[in-house]
Amino acid sequence: MHQQTVVIGTMPLPDSSHVSAFRGRRHLGGARHDFHYELAGGDGDRDAGPARQPECPDSPGKNPTHHTPVMPREVMELLAPERGGLFVDATVGLGGHAELILSASDQVRLIGLDRDAESLEMARARLARFGDRVTLMHDDYRNLPGILERLGVARGSLTGLVADLGISSWQLATPGRGFSFQRDEPLDMRMDRSRGRSAAEIVAQAPEVELAWIFYQYGEERRSRRIARVIVERRRREPVLTTGDLAALVERAMPRRGARIHPATRVFQALRIAVNEELEGIEQFVLDSVEALQPRGRLVLLTFHSLEDRLVKLSLRMLTHRCICPRSLPRCACSTPDLVDLLTRKPLRPSDEEVEANPRSRSAKLRAAERH
Repeated sequence: MHQQTVVIGTMPLPDSSHVSAFRGRRHLGGARHDFHYELAGGDGDRDAGPARQPECPDSPGKNPTHHTPVMPREVMELLAPERGGLFVDATVGLGGHAELILSASDQVRLIGLDRDAESLEMARARLARFGDRVTLMHDDYRNLPGILERLGVARGSLTGLVADLGISSWQLATPGRGFSFQRDEPLDMRMDRSRGRSAAEIVAQAPEVELAWIFYQYGEERRSRRIARVIVERRRREPVLTTGDLAALVERAMPRRGARIHPATRVFQALRIAVNEELEGIEQFVLDSVEALQPRGRLVLLTFHSLEDRLVKLSLRMLTHRCICPRSLPRCACSTPDLVDLLTRKPLRPSDEEVEANPRSRSAKLRAAERH
């Protein structure tokens, strides 16, 4: 899809004669690689979710552009932007990581992407001092090959790419977005408010079985059927239109009984993931990102709940020729490509000091890889 482009300056990019290299995005060495992973409940991050996020110190205040990026030291060490070159911040948000990357060397150029037009405008103001070294685009990171093609960037040209796959606490805390039940407001939850179904539409239209599936798969909510039934019974009488309505319904279906988080936390997480299709295309995005990197180019990915992290982990494993076949098979049958070396065998976690200073970082996991 093609969306609005917001450009700061006129960043010089490679010659457009190489853009055709991005066609056939699922093909490697003539072979087609399709990825599918089954998602189920079991080891979800119980701290993740909208209820606690607005308490973070980087939520909007008098100066929201002073957003604190998550794990900045680890991101910079692994991305190594001091080398110079062309980088992509695939989820630029308010520009925290992008600012650090651009500040590392005056030989760095950066393309920043974001689905949220409001965040992008704040990033534009924050990064304006870097002039023509920055290009910002209102687009979805999963459209990476098409974006680079439109900019005339050849496959294998990027020095590095970073993506923070979590929703920003600025989005969670901004009034009117409907991500949090800290305020009673319209139930929206769309990162890109110019398109797609809102959470209210899903709650109003989805069959009971679909709602239960969403709550279980995306929120790892064990009482998903009961919650879905309560919602459907309510909407027969009157619609569920606000965050307060939905939170109250969930609490009625499963009272707190001493729980340390609000009963609606996982339901809100699940709806947010469904509305924004957050898990769709992650594995393809990892492949597209790796293909866009030059030799020794680096990919750094931040996730904020177990479902995202599981997809990133398996996708990277697919590209390292680490077998993903069931142990019951007598020999490897997955024929995985060998494109990257893992820089993080296990995900990095934020330090205790960072979590204390920036509570939003508490559930972050960082994985990184380098292109052969």
